[in-house]
Amino acid sequence: MKSMSLHNQVEMPQLGFGVWQVEENEAVPAVTKAFETGYRHIDTAAIYGNEKQVGEAIKQSGLGRDEMFITTKVWNTDQGYDNTMQALETSLDKLGLDYVDLYLIHWPTPEFDDYVETYKALEQLQKDGKVKAIGVCNFDIEHLERLMDECDVKPAVNQVECHPYLAQNELKEFCRKHGIHLEAWSPLMQGGEVLKDEAVQSIAEKHSKTPAQVIIRWHLQNDTIVIPKSVTPSRIEENFDVFDFELSAEDMNAINKLDRGERKGPKPSEMNVR
Repeated sequence: MKSMSLHNQVEMPQLGFGVWQVEENEAVPAVTKAFETGYRHIDTAAIYGNEKQVGEAIKQSGLGRDEMFITTKVWNTDQGYDNTMQALETSLDKLGLDYVDLYLIHWPTPEFDDYVETYKALEQLQKDGKVKAIGVCNFDIEHLERLMDECDVKPAVNQVECHPYLAQNELKEFCRKHGIHLEAWSPLMQGGEVLKDEAVQSIAEKHSKTPAQVIIRWHLQNDTIVIPKSVTPSRIEENFDVFDFELSAEDMNAINKLDRGERKGPKPSEMNVR
């Protein structure tokens, strides 16, 4: 398992386990299976409604706190300085933890114009030792630039929708230039048509791997942090079994050519739900 060294020297496992859309009754067995499989990086969020169940799986895992990397996120209704400080306390209580390894702003919600104040709360939480690293979700270049202009600590991570049909090349290049790690949510396009793409299927056949494994491998070789989600034990194992093969430059190029700017989720500049 390769780890990515964030700009404050925190080590973040490059392959993690996401629990978006994992129901409460499925979260404990799914996260438990992920730990048993070898995942050590779990990505949750306040709005997912399963932080308590993730915390239960952590408690039952028998793993030391320093053996795992836990991410959660502040939701849009809790933005603003004071609200964010309280939101983390609520998340820590549900998770049963003294700190999280990474705390993210879930969306910039630019219409409300308080993501800078929210981020300043994250900076203070990092100073207080409640979070090891801080970052953002779904931030476009303009939002990142404003944070870097008005705040003291550069985001360590920007988690965005990213898959072969939405490669995010311009954003990736910006993040790379500024030492911000890009993390992919919906890395398999939520099990969408990219898994049936002829180019992906052909590469999978060549390597005796599944299309999902090929796409996860594409993310890893692009230096993207990736958090596939599943509640099916065999799929949880399948998504982790990606370290015994490597895509060629030809394979990578074929997948890179699939980019067509196709989103499953909303555009960050237009997502203002509270």
